[in-house]
Amino acid sequence: MKSMEKSITVVGGDLRIVKLIEMLDKDGYKVFTYGLENSEELLNLESVEMCPTLEEAVSNSKIVVGPIPLSSDRKRLSTPFGRNNVELTDFVQALKDKYLIAGNINIREELEGNGIQYTDLLKREEFSVLNTIATAEGTIQIAMEETQRTVHGSNVLVMGFGRIGKVLAKMLDGIGAKVYCEARKNEDISWIKAYGYNPVHLNDLNENLNKFDIIINTIPFQILDAERLDLIKKETIIVDLASNPGGVDRRAAREKGIKVIWALSLPAKVAPLTSAEFIKETLYHVLKEL
Repeated sequence: MKSMEKSITVVGGDLRIVKLIEMLDKDGYKVFTYGLENSEELLNLESVEMCPTLEEAVSNSKIVVGPIPLSSDRKRLSTPFGRNNVELTDFVQALKDKYLIAGNINIREELEGNGIQYTDLLKREEFSVLNTIATAEGTIQIAMEETQRTVHGSNVLVMGFGRIGKVLAKMLDGIGAKVYCEARKNEDISWIKAYGYNPVHLNDLNENLNKFDIIINTIPFQILDAERLDLIKKETIIVDLASNPGGVDRRAAREKGIKVIWALSLPAKVAPLTSAEFIKETLYHVLKEL
């Protein structure tokens, strides 16, 4: 086994992870990978070793970096650049005595049951805040491409006033959209007013839905069900940012002829390099804490 002093194992992941590996290589890390066999960008990096088995890759480092999200189906690891399907059960077994760093870890009980320590990047405030920037930019890009109107002057509803909602509202306001923000907490309604946006309380959502040209959902619950979709204009564009199962009844939307774009993992698609920088920054914070 090679020295673990400055080595990291990376298993699976999208273009953000590929860019992260390139950065780790420049920073002097020896990187062992698995599930990234189809990434041509990694082939010529001297300090990157593509291992033939999952077990070999994991055995070479104390720190294992996984995908964001770790898994989309709770069965297999996310490996869009890999030829091999990595079963989550096999992955957990290989992680004994290792420290896992990944995103949207949805197998916490399995990890804790096996005594495996981990950090979920999406639970880290610094990463979550920075990651919203790429998400917001990508969302506005989609809205511009999909609507037949300019975003400037359009009535845009942002559903949910969390991290993404706040950044989205600011960007949309900056390009001249008429920004409405939905929230259920009275304190959020007060902040929406303070920022100068138009507040829409969840209790008043139904009577306001017919005024919007673009609706952006950030709430991970199905708020826009079939009943509410009946209240939306047919030409309205909906961009759903919520993770599986999403915040929109997509089947009902199709039947009603309403266009829904379910936009997941936008940072990987619109700004993989910047997103990789955010991942690296957070990764180094975690390593210092360890």
